[in-house]
Amino acid sequence: MANALTAVRLLLVLPFAYLMTKGDQRSALLALAAWVVAVITDLLDGPIARRRGTVTAWSGTFDHVSDFLFVTCGLFAGAVRGVFPWLLPVLITAAFAQYVIDSYWIHGRTKLRGSKLGRYNGILYFIPTFMDILIRMGLQVLQPLLTILVWLLVLSTLVSMAQRVMLSRLSEQLPSSPPQK
Repeated sequence: MANALTAVRLLLVLPFAYLMTKGDQRSALLALAAWVVAVITDLLDGPIARRRGTVTAWSGTFDHVSDFLFVTCGLFAGAVRGVFPWLLPVLITAAFAQYVIDSYWIHGRTKLRGSKLGRYNGILYFIPTFMDILIRMGLQVLQPLLTILVWLLVLSTLVSMAQRVMLSRLSEQLPSSPPQK
């Protein structure tokens, strides 16, 4: 059940990205519907998996990949429209690649190795597309806040990536221990 909810989010990636390339109110309303479904499925899949005892490393990775694709495709689509700087989705892509490489290949884990800042960023990455949708629906007053948020996310993504590099270097200096599963 939880993986089915995650799959719904994955199926929304391309329609959502397409709707984010459009500047009209109708597309904004449809994008809002897709965004709401994506957020609801993201909020429900984890608790359902935990309650049913179906949490696995694979399901966690599936969830993170679905979130990443939904967010970055929406941001890239908005960048095509000139709403977001290209830097944000490019940095999120680099940070996600670093997250996967660091977890699976550098640290040899069987599941993703998260961080607190990375978790907060992952949640906040959903907000710029939502704000853009609201702006297209007539709430232009949000534009300055969107600009500030986007640049704060650029900064926090860079900090998160630097943290991961520093923690990896620190763990290399510590005595060797078996990889955590």
